[in-house]
Amino acid sequence: MSESAVPGLLLTALAAAGCATRTPAVSTPAAGVVSSAPVRPGLDQFIASPPAWALGKRIGLITNVAGIDSRGRNNIDLLAADSRFRLTALFAFEHGLRGDAPAGQAIASGTDEKTGLPVYSLYGDVREPTVEMLRDVDVLMYDVQDVGARPYTRVSTMALSMKAAAAKGIPFAVLDRPNPIGGTIVEGPVLDSAFASFVGMYPIPLRHGMTVGELARMYNARFGIGATLYVVPVQGWRRDMTFDATGLTFIPPSPNLRRLEATRLYPGTVLLEGTNLSEGRGTEFPFEQTGAPWLRPEDVIREMNTLALPGVRYEPVRIPVAADGRRFPGTTIPGVRLVVTDRAAFRAVRTAMLLIDTIHRLWPNEFAWAGSNQREPGLRTIDRLAGTDRFRTAVDAGTLRTLLDEWDRQADAFRAVRAPFLLYR
Repeated sequence: MSESAVPGLLLTALAAAGCATRTPAVSTPAAGVVSSAPVRPGLDQFIASPPAWALGKRIGLITNVAGIDSRGRNNIDLLAADSRFRLTALFAFEHGLRGDAPAGQAIASGTDEKTGLPVYSLYGDVREPTVEMLRDVDVLMYDVQDVGARPYTRVSTMALSMKAAAAKGIPFAVLDRPNPIGGTIVEGPVLDSAFASFVGMYPIPLRHGMTVGELARMYNARFGIGATLYVVPVQGWRRDMTFDATGLTFIPPSPNLRRLEATRLYPGTVLLEGTNLSEGRGTEFPFEQTGAPWLRPEDVIREMNTLALPGVRYEPVRIPVAADGRRFPGTTIPGVRLVVTDRAAFRAVRTAMLLIDTIHRLWPNEFAWAGSNQREPGLRTIDRLAGTDRFRTAVDAGTLRTLLDEWDRQADAFRAVRAPFLLYR
């Protein structure tokens, strides 16, 4: 398979995906929410002054446990108690409404104990709202904390839900939230459409530097979804702000992204899931460390230090893996922990790719690529995550480093593609 290496070709390929027939709207932020946080999510703005398109409407809410306002109040509670509209349905995706189900585990539909509202699963037999699920919904709303990496399945749920809303002819609304790792750094590769899957539906980079509201605008206008889209923006957020600068409370959006430190590494370390190395599930620091029984940390660290990659250091660790860990359960393995020392200089994707490449080179007989996903058996896991088979084949051939510069050019070209959809400076 091949990807466009020339920025102009990338722009042409993206444009060929089609344009929406409806123009996305952006609601005007409203004042009046009392909070000490310098940044206020779209939820705050929506509750302070609901837009006309929401008043008197029946609202279906796609969310999880991280859906809180700047004062820590839960969005389900806030919307259910508000008489200016009516919350009629809840939708849960991977990890469930409370964010505590293991990765990949099907989520069952049911009833929310606190509100008595129906909870429809978007991570089981179906991954998008059905006509029956939307029967009592006038506006389908999305209020979900993203982590800024293409493989994070929340944005695929958003795209599929936008399509369902468009098919029914109802508006889709996004209550926007900050990108927790900032909006200035973009890293390739851009997804090759031949490798589109639930962990990457559209040709965007592994690290896209966009908020979910901005992504929704791009998905709608460039990839032909055609929904009537409203975005309630974040107030006070700038592209150079990471989550700890917002004053907001960090709620782990999924069980294995339990620290902000993990979100900074995740756009790259998610690729470990496509190998036989541990990605840290079942350990204290998921997506912040990797290891295997045959790995010698001092050899890895020596080789990685010779690369002089900016903004990161490597620590040798012994990693106890819980009995229910995905790889090497119930054992203690040698490994390497990545610690970000300079967020502005650190490049998560390049670092993780070179880490995998280094381990492959040091232990060619022990290292292996993982198999395919059960739901998408036609694609190897690593190719789905990387959005291309060129990463895998380059590592196998020992030619990765020349490819990284090409992917940097792809990321630069994507900046021009995303520009019309950005909401924040």
